Amino acid sequence: MNIPSLITLSAFLALSSVQTAPAAGVTFIDVPQDNKGPTLESAIWYPCAGNPTQVDIGFDHSTAVKDCPLLGEKLPLIVISHGVGGWYGNFHTLAEQMADAGFVVAAINHPRDGGRSKTRDPGDIASMTQRPQDMTRLIDFILTSWSDGSQIDATRIGFFGFSRGGFTGLGMIGGNPDWKKLLDNCPVYPGNRFCAQIRAGDIPPLTADPRIIAAVIADPAGGNLFTPESLGRVTVPVQIWGSEYGGDGLSPADAASVARYLASKPEYRLVPKSGHFSFLPPCSAEFAKLAADSGDTELCTDAAGFDRVAFHKQFNADVLAFFRKYLTDTKQP
Repeated sequence: MNIPSLITLSAFLALSSVQTAPAAGVTFIDVPQDNKGPTLESAIWYPCAGNPTQVDIGFDHSTAVKDCPLLGEKLPLIVISHGVGGWYGNFHTLAEQMADAGFVVAAINHPRDGGRSKTRDPGDIASMTQRPQDMTRLIDFILTSWSDGSQIDATRIGFFGFSRGGFTGLGMIGGNPDWKKLLDNCPVYPGNRFCAQIRAGDIPPLTADPRIIAAVIADPAGGNLFTPESLGRVTVPVQIWGSEYGGDGLSPADAASVARYLASKPEYRLVPKSGHFSFLPPCSAEFAKLAADSGDTELCTDAAGFDRVAFHKQFNADVLAFFRKYLTDTKQP
């Protein structure tokens, strides 16, 4: 073989290596409307091979390979629940990293309080109570109707939630709030009807899903509504993150009280100098402009001395380590 042929062969092998490098795949599905709720828009990240690009995910872009074949069998599943006004792409950097590590990660737009929803009504208490059911419908669809659902291990499902998403997760693992505790501090933002609905009674309990075997709860909204009794049914491993300064109506005590009241001692991390929105990933230039244009600059702003980029590098690693510990047979991908 002559030198040019060797060079050509080497180039071909190098190119093939690049094309099959591990990457996060991403695809988009709709969970169809049924008698339990409306259509749920969803994004799913998963292990694949290919060259990642910038994929449009709504308010931002994800570094992933769109619609590539899913690699692996019996993969663990993580479902993600966003906060009020959020969307399925809020934690795309975490989802990408977990997909690279061998997890399937699915997130939805909650129809009653998502930022992309045309039917949003965050002032209705149903925007809180319906959330666990949204997530259960997502899990049901992925396991039974998604084209790649047979490659997921239904016995290894975890949950990640931020803000109202954290509240959602507490419900899914067996917690139920004492809504009457809210009557001493009723929300006052325009359109909120929580207290009137609580006084009228008939607030349905949150729907637990026993398929969730580990949960990460980040700065949960409504954490002060839970009691030792209302968290008494929670038995799964839980990792709780709390901000030092709170914000957006949340007190730093919300996460702390949940951690204190859980019967099985959770992993509890209080993040120094952090505010509530510090748990959102570092804002891209695109998302920062969108936040500024809508008057929501606090989404991308932190207290002096807080490094969101450095924090999320450690945060994502710690969340991944937690799920590896409880959802996989080894701590390595």
